[in-house]
Amino acid sequence: MTDQNFRLGAMLMIATSFIFAMQDGISRHLAGEYNVYMVVMIRYWFFAAFVMTVASRRGGGLRAAVKTRYPLIQIFRGVLLAAEVCVMVTAFTTLGLVESHAVFTCYPLLVAALSGPVLGERVGWRRWTAIGIGFLGVLIILQPGFRVFSPAALIPLLAALMFALYGLLTRYVARGDRSAVSFFWTGVTGAVVMTAVGLFHWEPMSGRDWGWMAVLCCTAATGHWLMIRALEVAEASAIQPFAYLQLVFAAAIGIFVFGEALEANVAVGAAIVVAAGLFTLWRTRKVTG
Repeated sequence: MTDQNFRLGAMLMIATSFIFAMQDGISRHLAGEYNVYMVVMIRYWFFAAFVMTVASRRGGGLRAAVKTRYPLIQIFRGVLLAAEVCVMVTAFTTLGLVESHAVFTCYPLLVAALSGPVLGERVGWRRWTAIGIGFLGVLIILQPGFRVFSPAALIPLLAALMFALYGLLTRYVARGDRSAVSFFWTGVTGAVVMTAVGLFHWEPMSGRDWGWMAVLCCTAATGHWLMIRALEVAEASAIQPFAYLQLVFAAAIGIFVFGEALEANVAVGAAIVVAAGLFTLWRTRKVTG
């Protein structure tokens, strides 16, 4: 990988993180006004149209994108991600962007911890130590003895666990399916399951909020397109650390747009979680590289 490719990949990943943070801010606004299931359903309609368009323009078209060696796992992945999005958007409305993202940032540590039982990968003592330190950071964010038993404080942690499992299953199906196949099944399955749920929660939406919904759909498509481009030009392990900037961008939106506060325990805990996650990523790359 050339330095030029790395710089381009890093810039694309930074742009992806910023757009996904904007998406989270818009989702927080809309879910605060309307039912979460309806908001996620409309978002998935556009996402499904996007993945079908991408698939139709690749070699083999839609027929190739449908062919999978793991149909049940692909369906479960799609349902799991759609459920995770609903849980995370709910966290935005109950805890806000700052605290939700601070807790959710632990998902790479969960991926490392679960890679053994799910994928059969070996996790050494250094990574286990980093995982333990990272979860100490999560406990600092949740304030043990005061907020750790609050159901609201555990919502983003549940979302992180679901997203980690989704990521591990994505790595599992990658053994036999191309990334384009997994991308297609993620969008279409999610749209189907969210339509089955969301239509029962339909609410009239104002013209202004339909505008925000259109922006939300565009950010989803743009963010995924930029991420695909980033992974095409640079190695995932090299540019993955830049994905942590989504925490910074989302926190800034939460503070300056929604008037949220950045508590000292959240800042310290998030810094510990990010540092542990970066170390885990570095060790994984060193061991497998």
